[in-house]
Amino acid sequence: MKKIVLALFAISQIVVAQNKSKIDTTNVHELQDVFVTANRTATLRKETPVAISKLTAKTIDETKANSAYEIVNKTPGVLMVNLGNEQHSMAIRQPMTTNAYYLYLEDGLPIRPMGIFNHNALLEINQFNLQSIEVVKGPVSSLYGPEAVGGTINFISLKPGINPEFKFGIQGDHFGFRRIQAAGGATIGKIGFHIAGISSLQENGWMAFSDYRKDNINVRIDYNISSTTRLISNTMYGEYYSDMSGGVNEIDFNNRSYKSTSDFTYRKSDALRTKLTLEHDWNPNASSYLTAYHRNNKLGQNPSYGIRWSAINNPTTATGEINSNNFKSYGAIGQHTQKFDFLNTKLVAGALYDFSPVSYWSYRIDLKANLNPGGLTVNNYEVIAERPDIKIADYTANIYNTAGYAQLSFNPIEKVVISLGGRYDNMKVDYNNALDQSIGNKIYDRFTFKAGANYNPFDFSGFYGNYSQGFAPPGITSVFRAKPRTGGTTGVPAEFYYNLKPATFENFEIGGWFSFLQNKLNFDYALYYMEGKNELLNVRLENNDTDYRSAGETRHKGIEFGISYKPSAQINFRLGGTYAQHTFIDFQVSDKSTDALQNLDGKEMPNAPRWSGNSELYYYPNWLPKLRTSIEWQHVGSYYQDQINTVKYSGYDVFNFRAGYQWKAFEIYGNIINLTDKLYAYNVSRANLSTSQPAYLAAAPRTFVLGIQYNFSLKNK
Repeated sequence: MKKIVLALFAISQIVVAQNKSKIDTTNVHELQDVFVTANRTATLRKETPVAISKLTAKTIDETKANSAYEIVNKTPGVLMVNLGNEQHSMAIRQPMTTNAYYLYLEDGLPIRPMGIFNHNALLEINQFNLQSIEVVKGPVSSLYGPEAVGGTINFISLKPGINPEFKFGIQGDHFGFRRIQAAGGATIGKIGFHIAGISSLQENGWMAFSDYRKDNINVRIDYNISSTTRLISNTMYGEYYSDMSGGVNEIDFNNRSYKSTSDFTYRKSDALRTKLTLEHDWNPNASSYLTAYHRNNKLGQNPSYGIRWSAINNPTTATGEINSNNFKSYGAIGQHTQKFDFLNTKLVAGALYDFSPVSYWSYRIDLKANLNPGGLTVNNYEVIAERPDIKIADYTANIYNTAGYAQLSFNPIEKVVISLGGRYDNMKVDYNNALDQSIGNKIYDRFTFKAGANYNPFDFSGFYGNYSQGFAPPGITSVFRAKPRTGGTTGVPAEFYYNLKPATFENFEIGGWFSFLQNKLNFDYALYYMEGKNELLNVRLENNDTDYRSAGETRHKGIEFGISYKPSAQINFRLGGTYAQHTFIDFQVSDKSTDALQNLDGKEMPNAPRWSGNSELYYYPNWLPKLRTSIEWQHVGSYYQDQINTVKYSGYDVFNFRAGYQWKAFEIYGNIINLTDKLYAYNVSRANLSTSQPAYLAAAPRTFVLGIQYNFSLKNK
């Protein structure tokens, strides 16, 4: 990767030399009121009947983040949970969860195919290659298909600049993290290119057994065939390896003894994504594009979350697993946009085809559990034996995804915009399950619909309302995972979850925005009510095993809000947050007659803080024009650790400080993360038994990040 960085620098110097006398620099205009993700085309905010936020290039650049969650969490209503080393879960109109209720896009294309969701997919994102991030909250399955339920995050990559530009930087912290990053590009004649690479390394950090490395490179080439036709190529390749330290027990957490219970767990990933897009403008009112793409992902792990231990049943033993999940994708998506004079109508329609062969295997490992005094928690685990003879899953499958969608917007009367959209998805899985030696297919299909309206009575305010549907089919790793009560038992055929159904959601919301004091004070809000059915739940059986069922019902309701105020060029302030309630409606958790609790009806979902938010105060002093400073406040309210609502975690308030100074072409910057050195955890969870102990996913102590970046852009005087 370091060779790639050096090559980028050399390329930039060649480009500079070739273009020094003829290239002019253009300003980058951040059109904060224009969005792409919500309608698949560039659309004004006042014509978009959804809750959507945009993180601009300026915000991304000034954050100087080590991990993507530091940027994404600046969005009102969003809590991206740091699981360490760029691993993560998410909470958008849902509790903190790893469920397949979020869609992650890169330039409008899903990072994963339907049916192979991975909550850690964003660790493949190159933070040094981002132009902006758009976040749509709530279901948009009518445009993007399954898994676009709680929210959709679109990472929009940097495009080739008209002028040669190059930036190179290094940053690191005092806990052993360091990163080299470089990006450059230009337009020469009809061809533009942009290349961005990062190489990250963590060694000997504050948490034991938490090293990781990540190398990413993104390459984009634009060929402007004519003024109306463009050919665009995008390629991303990344390698990732991380220790998986897991959580710590309550005593170690309070003592700030950040030791890992396992020194053998890991996650490794190799990812390739490439696509070729042909765009054509037929006339000022009509445009089309066709994209062909390919993905190649290899993921292997010995996950810390896969360790199973009970303080009641054989407390000195435990089990884990080693698994491998590999897939390729070959697909195409085409879209046409047509505008009509009649009622200012716009039609967006498209179709998608995706073929993704996948292979997956998982087998058990036997562990010894060395207990702490009292026997209620584990000091550390030791690997006793790998058991490839005891398979948890072993299958190959061909996944065929086909979809067609259309969205229509029009102005029936002045200042009112109506939007209607629908999409049909069909996922067919042809499988070969080695464990029960079965060959067959499963089909998950659904039509999803949305309807919305915008009303903009004044230049300074607007309102919207919408109804939208969402759905998420079960991940195929859940379908083909052997049931614990039979899987791996000698002489007894394994049983599987062939009967799981897609989860479905209905969402109702209203919202709006206001702008005062000549756009210096802005306020936006959204109120939503969403119900989910057939959600995956774990049911405790008479023999104490756990069974998966798609039968749960939940309710999610809340308000999201954002305020920004810029009284002068020196001061800028934003405040954003959400108040939400996530409740079990019909959620059976036990078939065991001796269990006092059979269902969770009416209880709050665990890991679901009612209040969360992120605010920031920026200061750009006139007395030192090249200096920037900001202080950020992240708030996460209290939430239940368990499903039965007996124990709460108090949540946390943490402050971060950022500063940077531009001197000629160099930028020197520093961040202080967790400014007050607060002891807190990103997540705390526990099982439902009275003897269950909490697992703390500890956050880092006060962290000092320092960096320097060289920014070059050629300007013709």
